[in-house]
Amino acid sequence: MSFVFPWALLLLPFAGLFLRKQRLNAVVVSSLAGWRGAAQPRRVKWLAALRILRTAAFALLIIALSGPRTERTVSAEIRHGIAIEALIDISSSMDRTITGINVQKQNRLEAAKKTVTAFIENRPDDLIGLITFARYADTLSPLTCGHSALIQLVQAMKIQDRPNEDGTAYGDALMLACAHLERMNDWRDDKTVSVKNPAAPIQSKTIILLTDGENNCGLHLPQEAAGLAKKWGIRLYAISLGDADEVRRELTEAEKLLQTISEATGGTFWKIFDLDALSKAYETIDKLEKSEIKNTTLIHLEYRNIFTFFALPALLLLLLHLVLSTTVLRVTEEPGAPSRLNPEYRTSN
Repeated sequence: MSFVFPWALLLLPFAGLFLRKQRLNAVVVSSLAGWRGAAQPRRVKWLAALRILRTAAFALLIIALSGPRTERTVSAEIRHGIAIEALIDISSSMDRTITGINVQKQNRLEAAKKTVTAFIENRPDDLIGLITFARYADTLSPLTCGHSALIQLVQAMKIQDRPNEDGTAYGDALMLACAHLERMNDWRDDKTVSVKNPAAPIQSKTIILLTDGENNCGLHLPQEAAGLAKKWGIRLYAISLGDADEVRRELTEAEKLLQTISEATGGTFWKIFDLDALSKAYETIDKLEKSEIKNTTLIHLEYRNIFTFFALPALLLLLLHLVLSTTVLRVTEEPGAPSRLNPEYRTSN
């Protein structure tokens, strides 16, 4: 146990002042001879209990004033992996079908859900965030290690079916992802925690962009986002979904842009035509982004205030003192008896 204000305990010796006998008023009599040898009333013997109650209550109040608290050492091991922002296109074009070996046809978004879920499950030590975009970019999940909840959000994604919100603004989504990754160490820095053998903050930052169209709306160009990503050391992997009849076709201008910005940040670009190739692309990213996991042991003290364990008993003792001093242990003056505070008071034998 420790105290927030230990200096308050210096007042404890003053609690002993309440043990001193309190001078009572006297009745004027001509002689005490008639009371010599008389037994002391039983009630008088208990008057000392009032002094003990006052002393104990005052001592407990002083201890409560000093801020008593209990301490508990808590340690937690944190494993640092990679910070990854997953960007997924939910525009209306993602409703087009994609095929795979021994797999029934399904739309592109359902294929993306399945692949991204498997990717998240394979990276338990990483911070992963989720951003979806059509005409507008939305953060569905901040960077988190709570992957079970993150997977539920992935499975709940739906294609944007409102015409006024349809489009492809992956430039805005990239800017949003870059901002999240750049600022993540701000909220991870807890100055109230003492760290034993601290590991460096997460340095490996990655964006995985999955889209099937060109950037045709939004406030920011993909080139702007790529410039920030390169400046802040963020690697971009871009995946473009295409139709099966485009296998032999050369890259479009939109796809060349994705290739340029991904390679400029040290990442890679894929053009995907089926579900199997999509899974392999994420598997490749999984292998490329393996890093040495650093362990950090955080050790800190948790305090629990126990003020009430002393204050409540003190109040109960004072209440008991009040009840006893006004009932069974009450001391009263005789009507007209001179008080010891009266200057005309005289003692007499």
